[in-house]
Amino acid sequence: MKRFIAILQFMTRIPINVDVGFDEDFHKSIAYFPLVGFILGIVLFLIGIVSGLMFDSLITSIIITLASVTLTGGLHIDGLGDTFDAIYSYRDKEKMLEIMKDSRLGTNSLLAIMFVILLKVGFIYSIINQGFMWVIIFMPVVARLGVIRLTYKTITPRDKGMGNMFIGKCSTGMFISAILYTIVIITLVSRFVFLVPVAFILKMLVSIIVVILFNQIFKNHIYKKIDGVTGDILGCSIELGEVIYLLCIYWSLYISWIIG
Repeated sequence: MKRFIAILQFMTRIPINVDVGFDEDFHKSIAYFPLVGFILGIVLFLIGIVSGLMFDSLITSIIITLASVTLTGGLHIDGLGDTFDAIYSYRDKEKMLEIMKDSRLGTNSLLAIMFVILLKVGFIYSIINQGFMWVIIFMPVVARLGVIRLTYKTITPRDKGMGNMFIGKCSTGMFISAILYTIVIITLVSRFVFLVPVAFILKMLVSIIVVILFNQIFKNHIYKKIDGVTGDILGCSIELGEVIYLLCIYWSLYISWIIG
């Protein structure tokens, strides 16, 4: 329990006034990544419900997206910007790593952040309009499951960095357990809380495969650039994973509408 609270404090800005002390095996908290996402997802859903009582779908989708950034302290969106500034600067490896550490906002960073936010708002707006706001609960869950792929049998090109406590530290057992309990959470909550048909739950579970495959491709792409993974890459993966999850849900709803 202390380890879960510690990773929740680390990955979010949710106020939890508990001193969990030092944990030399903190890397084992990787297995709790999706569970942290589940807590975030519940909070986002509740914010969406309250917002929906006062605003229309567009404003509600903006508020949910804003809440997502606020609850994580902008940690992952910062990683997204730094990654795009560095990786697509067309410089050598050392220069890319130097750019990642630069706090200044470049053109690639600005464009990446802007389009990711716009895509999130757009997808959430469409999903809300179709009466499926509850799927927002699993957006941070699936994205944080996907990022575990970047901590499994990977290396980092840096001697020091915030992400080094996780990169390459995920065991096979941790990865498999995270996948299994994520599937259980999505299935049970969808089926028994929101009374969703099994067919749609299966479509939602496909998003897990898609996001993990994306992270495999993303890892290979990053390795060609800087020979490893950094903390910024992990944050970027979470932001992109949320967009891909929303895209999967959007297409599932669109296809169901076409067939129906």
